[in-house]
Amino acid sequence: MYQIAVLPGDGIGPEIIAQAVRILKSVGQKYHREFKFNEALVGGAACDATGHPLPGETLELCRNSDAVLLGAVGGPRWDKLPVHLRPEAGGLLSLRKELGLYVNLRPVKVFPALAEASPLKPEVVTGVDLLVVRELTGGLYFGKKYRESLPGGGIRAVDTLEYTTAEIERIARFAFEQAGRRRQKVTSVDKANILESSRHWREVVTAAGREYPEIELEHMYVDNCAMQLVKNPRQFDVLVTENLFGDILSDQASVLAGSLGMLPSASLGGSTGLYEPAHGSAPDLAGRQTANPIAAVLSGAMLLRYSLDLKDEADCIERAVARVLDLGARTADLAEEGKAPVNTIQMSDRIIEQIARES
Repeated sequence: MYQIAVLPGDGIGPEIIAQAVRILKSVGQKYHREFKFNEALVGGAACDATGHPLPGETLELCRNSDAVLLGAVGGPRWDKLPVHLRPEAGGLLSLRKELGLYVNLRPVKVFPALAEASPLKPEVVTGVDLLVVRELTGGLYFGKKYRESLPGGGIRAVDTLEYTTAEIERIARFAFEQAGRRRQKVTSVDKANILESSRHWREVVTAAGREYPEIELEHMYVDNCAMQLVKNPRQFDVLVTENLFGDILSDQASVLAGSLGMLPSASLGGSTGLYEPAHGSAPDLAGRQTANPIAAVLSGAMLLRYSLDLKDEADCIERAVARVLDLGARTADLAEEGKAPVNTIQMSDRIIEQIARES
């Protein structure tokens, strides 16, 4: 029996995670796998119930599970809390750090049926299949932060961007290993013409690359990379970059696939992997059952692949999603003009039907 911690979170989190759990149960039944789903609070919901976005019992459950499936955290109602009690910083970032999750994987694959859904031309996005490898526990998000008053009035706000050699080496090696299973190309993204931390990043990645002579390594400034993702995204295989750049570029890359609602993610490196859709909590959509569950469903597939080593089961879910899209089902974020969208539950129903139909 596989133990999976389920953290629905805030906003649309509970709605989409409920569907991801349904689909994991469906594929488990098909392949005779037994999953035990143990639910706990995190984020704003945990703040409201316990006064803290990451209760001790939630952290303990995650540490004792084979994998963690997370919805989304945060929303305007908690924005005025002290930083350490906000769902994002005190909940999600703390959970990543406590579990030792130093790498975030965000695959961006354009399903053929959705080539027309991207705001870019179909000839630009057709065939895109890239992987963003983002360093997750360093950089500006975890560096020293403070404010100080200035003698003449006003304040100075400081966020520190720092990386050690060891932090860069481990994320670089992870990226090279991933590229070795794909098309054997790594693009390291930095701002080495301006930032000292980026110059160190480039030096360390270059040195690590010598251990993988079969992998092509190129370096690219982050501003150029942002442009190239729009101009010629098919050139990329594996992108590796620091925390802030990875956060921004992976969200930008999501539109290649048609919607942020299509983008799953995995946070790895510790003993327990964390899987979550790349989108936020979208509180304006909460309770309406209109959100796209596919990012959460594909995050469940990544959970099977990376934490439980159930490749066939993961492939089954991914094939089912592709077939449903081929058959024309679209949630509101992907709906074509003049065609009625399906809701969150209906999309999941169709995926489950396709799983059941596989021989």
